Amino acid sequence: MTKRQTIEDADQMAVASFILGLLGLLVFNLVLGPCALVLGTLALTRRTARRGRALLGLALGTADLALLAVSVLSSHHTIWQLGA
Repeated sequence: MTKRQTIEDADQMAVASFILGLLGLLVFNLVLGPCALVLGTLALTRRTARRGRALLGLALGTADLALLAVSVLSSHHTIWQLGA
């Protein structure tokens, strides 16, 4: 794998982190929040050219988990429910 390919992969990870973090604010924050955190961290460690987008993905992933915690603590259930 060339260095250019690694940077392109990191750029794609940064964008995916941002999108998953944004979607996680609306649905499935329990799953999408940690995915955004992992992808954002990987993109930063691989020296992405889209550093801002990776940082936004990290911030949104953290916000997803914070929203989940607030939702569970305030109403004792998640915003989304499977079944029932």
